[in-house]
Amino acid sequence: MSRLTRWWRRRSLRTRLTVIAATAIAASVFLAFQVASELLDGELRASAEDQLRADSRLLAANAERAGLAQVELPPYPGSGRLVRVVLPDGSIRTPVGQPALPPVSEHAARVAQGASADLMESGDSDDDGYLVYTVRAGGGAVQVARAADDSPINTFGLGMLLIGLLCVVCGALVGRAVARTGLAPIDRLTAAAVRVAHTRDLDADIPDEGGGEIRQLIRSINDMLAALRDSRQAQRLLAEDAAHELKTPLTSLRLNIELLIRLDRRGTLDSALPSESRTRLLNDLGAQVAELSTLAAELTDLARGDVSDESAELLDLADVVASAAAQAGSRAPDVEVALDVTSVWVSGRPAALQRAVLNLIDNAGKWSPVDQPVQVRLRDLGASAVLEVDDAGPGIDTADVPRVFDRFYRADSARALPGSGLGLSIVQRVVDAHGGRATVARSARGGALLRVELPAVSLVWPSGP
Repeated sequence: MSRLTRWWRRRSLRTRLTVIAATAIAASVFLAFQVASELLDGELRASAEDQLRADSRLLAANAERAGLAQVELPPYPGSGRLVRVVLPDGSIRTPVGQPALPPVSEHAARVAQGASADLMESGDSDDDGYLVYTVRAGGGAVQVARAADDSPINTFGLGMLLIGLLCVVCGALVGRAVARTGLAPIDRLTAAAVRVAHTRDLDADIPDEGGGEIRQLIRSINDMLAALRDSRQAQRLLAEDAAHELKTPLTSLRLNIELLIRLDRRGTLDSALPSESRTRLLNDLGAQVAELSTLAAELTDLARGDVSDESAELLDLADVVASAAAQAGSRAPDVEVALDVTSVWVSGRPAALQRAVLNLIDNAGKWSPVDQPVQVRLRDLGASAVLEVDDAGPGIDTADVPRVFDRFYRADSARALPGSGLGLSIVQRVVDAHGGRATVARSARGGALLRVELPAVSLVWPSGP
């Protein structure tokens, strides 16, 4: 059975459909043959029994008039019915030249003795193969028999067999043709998919043809190709933007290091670079290395997209905001963060949400004056958790608002400040992944107001005893 299963699984869908069609037709023909054979056999038997009854009654009427011993029994013509007269003493009379019938059965003898009026017997289960009808007459009985004839059934069976074979062959051919026609869109779909795999051409959409499930499959694959095109375009843009952003700090870092190496080789490092200039250069190198490290981390985080091993869990966003504020304070001790948070539960990834909040606070800290804190507010609005990060800086120009969350975008006023232009883009990605929305507006203090809305989760606490 397992070998047959393995063979079946290795067959193509077209072959399976052909086999299923042929098998279904063969089973239908066999069932029709069985039903038709039973009906035909019943009809032939009923007709033969009626004829035997009619012939027996005619012979019995003659025997009543002439007597069982004197009733005329014409010689056997060589075919047709067979007759026999059972006398009251149990002896029998048969026509001249008639083949011998099976012995009179016990039940037939009882009819001759008057136990019953008539009896229909079948020798189908024995070797005699006769259908015998016995009817009482003149103190004994008369019997009319007919040899069982299976030739009509056999002829019918042979005809049905030939018709069945023809139907199976035709069914297999029709099934093959139907399978070829029905699977033609899938064949074209497979060819198109193979072509895309070989040529790497994601711009070639598969023609939308067919109907029902085929059309839905084609549309799904076209949607997948569109998503792959978008992903490839995003990767290309990321690579181009990353190369552009890495070029400036790497160039500056390389020039400063080459300067130090050149002066050191000449032995003029101490004379050419006084202690104050050397300290400033080393600080610049440290800042450039830190900028490259931050940029590499942000690029890695951004390139991962929504792929993350971190699973979502139910968490209090207030704890995430407080942790991010503490981390921002340790990174920039001169930036004051004023928290005003309310407990609100959301479903999300803790590390990703904390990174997004930290980026918001870091961004606000770049612009806030030293004497003005960054205000972080978290409110529970029922269906939403609303986080606002408010700074007292110069604010965002109207022309820059639509591009605030774009990757690597930095306003002209921010060119002189450290940063890669990826922080708010990461915020946007995290918020989108959590089904939220990020917006920017002008703060009442004149600075920027970054607002994040996330779906809140309503908790039902068990009631007390």
